[in-house]
Amino acid sequence: MTILQIDIETFSSIDLADCGVHRYVEAPDFEILLFAFAFDNDPVQVIDLTDYQDIPRDVIDALRGDVVKTAWNAGFERTAIARQFGVDCLPQYWRCSMAHSYTLGLPGSLDKAAKALGFGEESQKDAKGKALIKYFSVPCKPTKVNGGRLRNYPHHDPERWQQYIDYNRQDVVVERAVRQKLERHPVPDREWRVWALDQKINDYGIGVDENLVRHAIACSQQYTERLLVEAKELTGVDNPNSLPQLKEWFADQGLPVESLNKDAMPELLDAAPNEETKRMLELRQEMGKTSVGKYDTMQLGTCDDGRVRGILQYCGASRTWRWAGRRVQMHNLPQNHLDDLVAARSVLASGDYELLEMLYGAPPFVLSELIRTALIPSPDNRFIVADFSAIEARVIAWLADEQWVLDVFQGHGKIYEATASRMFGIPMDTIVKGHENYKYRASGKVATLACGFGGGAAAMEKMDKKKEIAAEQYDPLVRQWREANPKIKRLWYRTEEAALEAVQTKGTVKLAHGVQYRYAGGVLFADLPSGHSLTYPSAEIKLDPKFSKDGLVFKAPDKTGRMVSQRTWGGTLVENLVQAIARDCLAENLLRLDEAGFAIPLHVHDEVILDVPMGIASVEEVTEIMGKEISWAPGLPLKAAGFECDFYQKD
Repeated sequence: MTILQIDIETFSSIDLADCGVHRYVEAPDFEILLFAFAFDNDPVQVIDLTDYQDIPRDVIDALRGDVVKTAWNAGFERTAIARQFGVDCLPQYWRCSMAHSYTLGLPGSLDKAAKALGFGEESQKDAKGKALIKYFSVPCKPTKVNGGRLRNYPHHDPERWQQYIDYNRQDVVVERAVRQKLERHPVPDREWRVWALDQKINDYGIGVDENLVRHAIACSQQYTERLLVEAKELTGVDNPNSLPQLKEWFADQGLPVESLNKDAMPELLDAAPNEETKRMLELRQEMGKTSVGKYDTMQLGTCDDGRVRGILQYCGASRTWRWAGRRVQMHNLPQNHLDDLVAARSVLASGDYELLEMLYGAPPFVLSELIRTALIPSPDNRFIVADFSAIEARVIAWLADEQWVLDVFQGHGKIYEATASRMFGIPMDTIVKGHENYKYRASGKVATLACGFGGGAAAMEKMDKKKEIAAEQYDPLVRQWREANPKIKRLWYRTEEAALEAVQTKGTVKLAHGVQYRYAGGVLFADLPSGHSLTYPSAEIKLDPKFSKDGLVFKAPDKTGRMVSQRTWGGTLVENLVQAIARDCLAENLLRLDEAGFAIPLHVHDEVILDVPMGIASVEEVTEIMGKEISWAPGLPLKAAGFECDFYQKD
């Protein structure tokens, strides 16, 4: 099979990181500067498009045909090439080495992945390369020295331009070497289908209510300016956004402050020595409502046709293969609790910010709740939103063969009530509103959400968001839940034993339902029933001093992309398995929905958002598709619920 490896260098006056590639290529001055390529193991060629060189005919034919094209972060190359050359870069004929790297638990940057794979310094990007990109590929500031120009062209520094050509050529050399090493552990064909669908979803994008976004930004700016004025008057501080200045002011008030992040606020508010200090803390809270910044991100990334694109990253959460958000970060949006979202949106869209505050309170909080609603269907369409019901609870019960839980999901589905009934030994039919036993439902719910992966009192406290349970009850409830779910508890230890045995014997150990642990070439694989595998690079067994027993250690990228050692245990391994299988259920149904002709602009966690013309299809049709048994997961009871809406929201 012929493979065409590609890397390009480009220019655009639009910021790529802030706006995304789909907006980036819409700039009037966007252009591909250098086009480096190689068929298979042929020498790398670089076409200098600024010098009026032509792309060779065989390359153009390959771009248009079914030859496999590959690149690091192939979505960038696909989008840019399609824009410049008018070539329909169908994703099914492309492969992405960055996505492949993610599937193996490696970093998403080329240089860090190369380092993790053992390549030398010559295979890694350096500061010199980044300087070349900054010089030729982004606008420059006009100065007297550069004659007031806004951009550097090759003739401004021919020697540096030659270095850029060499850099582009070396990128293909490195990308090819990295790809060939990654291919020792191939991505299954089914997953390349999922990746191709991911590209289709990102290309399609989702509509943005630009008027609402514009007013949200203006309202936020106006309110923030008002808060700054009040903060200055209250404290006398020149810059209330300055942490050192604020710390000094709080200390003068008798309140030592180490951090002003949201986790520290409750304790600081309780300790406030006077009303002025308390009010300043409240002002800081309101000014720090960072989720409002998502409106800015939406505005920056909205394309000329009013849609934001490229906000999902395939396998971005590489430990479980789940999708991650990019830029708008759809996976951590605030929920909406306002009684009438339509009215609140209408007031904001009218520009009457004073009325908005009078009706709904401080703008940051109402703006935060309206973020989801800024995403809208295509004209004459509506959204159908559907998600799996209690998907993780279903998967873990299936994996552990916890039959009573499976029976609940095959029947009435009231897992919180059923769990409470089993934990407390009370009839389930008494756990209803109006009965004194209804109070036990909260314990059943929190325990179900907190305890499945070995969580203890701390997990209970985190999940008890409404604080319906006394803190001293957390530990007893954990014990009761574990007694009610003995097979799930046993699964934690069976899973850890299987993983450790695979590493010790350098072999394969079967677990359950098609899951097995397999050690090969220094990597521990968790093979999943869907056909792909989770990876634990550099897996080894080391003494865990905390528990005085052997435990599993592996390497994973930290926030900077550097590979660092991590320790894990059975509960976390089970969490990885469950979340990965739940992700595979979503992927399977994305493929089904796409094959059924539904347009998918977005999916978030276990939820799909469909862009559907009026009068076509129904919620029931969608949930029926999502509730069908999956061939590789026989006996796993799936159920979905959904609703229709005119803008994105939580039901």
